[in-house]
Amino acid sequence: MIYPAIDRLTERIGSKFLLVNIVAARAREMNQYDHYQMDEKEYKAKKDIGKALEEIANGLITIKK
Repeated sequence: MIYPAIDRLTERIGSKFLLVNIVAARAREMNQYDHYQMDEKEYKAKKDIGKALEEIANGLITIKK
């Protein structure tokens, strides 16, 4: 099973296209500035893309409508 589940992520964001754009931007930000919203030990993923997905699943990244 993939963590976090795509269903859970699309409930928070709305569309897969927007989800991909937000995750890519956040992963780029993590890589460039070395800024993470959770403690390193709390992440299950090793790569920044997975960490960005986990932040969205945990409600740390939201969008304004």
